[in-house]
Amino acid sequence: MTLVISLIAAIICTAIWYASEKARKMKVSVLCWLFWGASLMWTVDAVVEYLEDGAAFFEPEISAMVNDSFLGISVVALALVIWIVSLLISDPMGVVRGMLKAEK
Repeated sequence: MTLVISLIAAIICTAIWYASEKARKMKVSVLCWLFWGASLMWTVDAVVEYLEDGAAFFEPEISAMVNDSFLGISVVALALVIWIVSLLISDPMGVVRGMLKAEK
């Protein structure tokens, strides 16, 4: 489930980045890299687990699927937090700079 959630997030994010000029200005590419990196990591994890467990890998328990789902959602949330922090630091639209100038 973690791999599936990461892949869905990566595909959606990449489609948004590709289709929208504003998304490229808002550095959605950083989010794409985070999601695709997570997807690659979970793919390697799945391959290694399959090599260790064999066919049992395709018959997970419900509790394992729920835990993997929570982990996948946590990965997506963490990537969004990292992206928001990078937006606040780089300030591509000048919003933070404008607010700081208005306070002075």
